[in-house]
Amino acid sequence: MHTIRIPSPGDCAIFFDFDNTITPFDVLDDIVKRFSIDDNWQEFERLWKKGRIGSRACLEGQLRSVRASRSQLLDYLLGVKIDPSFHGLLRFLRQAGLRPVILSDNFAFLIRGILRNNGISGVKVYANNLRFDRDRLEPRFPHEDSRCRRCAHCKKKNLLRNRGKKKKIVYIGDGLSDICPAESSDIVFAKGSLLRHFRKKKRPCLPFKNLKEVLGYFRGLKF
Repeated sequence: MHTIRIPSPGDCAIFFDFDNTITPFDVLDDIVKRFSIDDNWQEFERLWKKGRIGSRACLEGQLRSVRASRSQLLDYLLGVKIDPSFHGLLRFLRQAGLRPVILSDNFAFLIRGILRNNGISGVKVYANNLRFDRDRLEPRFPHEDSRCRRCAHCKKKNLLRNRGKKKKIVYIGDGLSDICPAESSDIVFAKGSLLRHFRKKKRPCLPFKNLKEVLGYFRGLKF
């Protein structure tokens, strides 16, 4: 593994992915599986994973199969727990004067509901939007970059806009939608397909399994 020195927190801008990073599983995938009326969503997932379509086309196609009212989703969100170490990690970063930002290809309605239910407030979230039409979900993509077919939410754009005057960008994520922002970051904590991508490209990163390990890195612990 490459040796990576983490700079002092005051020099860093910190960015988190959400699904399977702050949460222990992919919430949006689970919603699609639970509330779809058919299996058409699977073909969109397959095409997205093969790179044949971008995440906007994938989300639009999958949500056409979903039937869930606002109240049904709010009830579902009550059962979603976050990584228990996110509380301590967030407290540690805030004590260092940092204000972490969440960048997600999920929907702000879902993310904010989960954070609120788990006692987390005051974290800036950039994500897609969701409109309800009875039991149908209509996605909106305010952070899309029309020049890029890959991502519904251009995380890289919001990462660079929110780095401020910090010298180093730290990114923590796990998936395909994290590749662009991670490659624009100075220090990357990676797992899942993001870790596989970085290893394939022989780019340095810090592998992690959960946020307890990330907190340990920041506290100067060695694993």
